[in-house]
Amino acid sequence: MKRFYAFLAALCLAATVPAIAQDEQPAGSWSTTSTPALKFSESMFNNWSSSGTSQLDLNATFFGNYKYTHTRYVWDNIVDLGFGHAWQDLDNSAQGGRFESRRKSLDKIDLTSALSWKAYKDWGASFTANLKTQFAKGFEYSGAGDNEGKMVSSFFAPAYLTTALAFEYKKPEWSVSLSFLTGKTTFVFNNDLIDSGYTYGVIQEKGFDPTDPNRTYKHAYFALGSYIKAQYLKKDLLPSLDLYARLELFYDYKKSSHMAWDEIKAFEADGTPMENCEYKLAASDESWADLASFNWIQRRIFETDLDFEVKLDYRFSSHIAANFALNLKWDTDFSGMGRWGHLQVYQMAGLQVFFSWKTPNK
Repeated sequence: MKRFYAFLAALCLAATVPAIAQDEQPAGSWSTTSTPALKFSESMFNNWSSSGTSQLDLNATFFGNYKYTHTRYVWDNIVDLGFGHAWQDLDNSAQGGRFESRRKSLDKIDLTSALSWKAYKDWGASFTANLKTQFAKGFEYSGAGDNEGKMVSSFFAPAYLTTALAFEYKKPEWSVSLSFLTGKTTFVFNNDLIDSGYTYGVIQEKGFDPTDPNRTYKHAYFALGSYIKAQYLKKDLLPSLDLYARLELFYDYKKSSHMAWDEIKAFEADGTPMENCEYKLAASDESWADLASFNWIQRRIFETDLDFEVKLDYRFSSHIAANFALNLKWDTDFSGMGRWGHLQVYQMAGLQVFFSWKTPNK
């Protein structure tokens, strides 16, 4: 129930906007877009000389943009959801039609609510709340035949709620937001993940021991830092081709103290135990040696969270499109598949059937 209440509270926060006093200004207007889509791909191999793995891939996505435009402000709400699975016939037993492997291929919950005011020309201010998490459990697999896997994530484990009061420079096709007062709360409501070291930066009590039957857990961590977000959206970059790009950078002001860089140097030099480094449980001995020689600039870059996304959509008709997506993430709070500090990469290309409802109709 804790997960449900936290999820409900985050949704309420993301959708809350301060009350605006009534005056003589003209009323605002809503414009909405709702686009559900279904993506499907299939490949089959049977007695094929160059070999291959038969596979079915099915993804469902939903993108909604709900904007309220007033003479004084704009309230923009975005719902970006996705979930999908891939089925593989590992031994290509096409005659039996049996798919031995089922893996998650897409899992995304991304909710954004932004209230912005125009101050001078293209400059303005904005308050943004963003929630990111996933629907289902995520696993690390040891090989093609491993269908059990090791759990590395689940619903609201992790989840990220980011709230930012920012200066904004906005053009019709692109915008840049800069905030020196940004709160980022990380939630991990899964004790099994915390026990296995996947805390995602939710720092436990000093001396936390996953084997202690009387252990207590912390499920949230609040970070205060700086935040930069840049977006670019170009409709009809070429005929029927749309481009969307997004870059987000976040720096936690407390990250250096959590890393305890001086202790990392001492550990690399003579094996001195690291008492104050919050990440020692998530890193191997070999990884500390890589960090010990970092200079000041390299440390700050290493500590900064990055989230970069680019999408290309080509419309064949009003209901069929080809698309490409690439998402890169860097986050030292994620221990990675066997070693922390990995660059996370997601790439997808395919065809989709989609529908779109807009108001007002054009």
